[in-house]
Amino acid sequence: MEIINKEEQAYGAFNGGEIIENKPIGFPQDGGKGRPYSALFYWAYAKAMVDSTIGLHPHKGFEIMSFVLNGNIKHFDTKLNAWQELSKGDAQIIRAGNGISHAEFMAKDAVMFQIWMDPSLNKTMEQEATYSDYADAEFKRMEEHGITRKIYVGQDGLMRMDTPSITIEEWTLTEGQYKYATSSDSYFSAYNLGEKITINGKDFLSDAYLRIDEALEILIESNGEAKLFIIECPKQLSYKTYNELMQERMQQ
Repeated sequence: MEIINKEEQAYGAFNGGEIIENKPIGFPQDGGKGRPYSALFYWAYAKAMVDSTIGLHPHKGFEIMSFVLNGNIKHFDTKLNAWQELSKGDAQIIRAGNGISHAEFMAKDAVMFQIWMDPSLNKTMEQEATYSDYADAEFKRMEEHGITRKIYVGQDGLMRMDTPSITIEEWTLTEGQYKYATSSDSYFSAYNLGEKITINGKDFLSDAYLRIDEALEILIESNGEAKLFIIECPKQLSYKTYNELMQERMQQ
């Protein structure tokens, strides 16, 4: 189990610091300790210090997801050719396919995750781009062993992805101890959206990120309400990811 605290993550900014980011997994040039793995290529936590717009820019191949954690954002893309508004708890996915351009507006104090998945670019680069947004109230919630799980992707999840075997959830925990067994077939990652908790006796601070590579029973201890954003990705994929292909080219 590896924990990467906020100050060890990559840092980014737009528009002269109007939007700031810490990145559990940044681009190679961003620095930071986190690196792409499985189909998970990029993960950023973005906060708007003032109203700010990230101008129109292109994407291809990847599935790009935005999860609104606080406030309001707006999204424009050349597929819909219109601005779409999203609020706290809502989510969107761009299946970028053979090409799409989009722009984003974040209202002051808005916070969101942007996460890129690699669904096998050899296939998606031949497909038309598609886009979907989802309202907070549409997502299923489940309570298990004191954990309230909001399910974005996976079994009972609403979001459709081309990337295979992904689970994305948000967990809310009250004060107490909780056990969870990770899978031997998946990588387990979590981002702490609340106050400090402990996991297997180790401090897991606010805005810290952890990744578990091997099957492990984890013991979570919380002194109050805690919130975790969870991603599970398969260890075995049927294709080589963009990151793997780039690593191979660098070694040649």
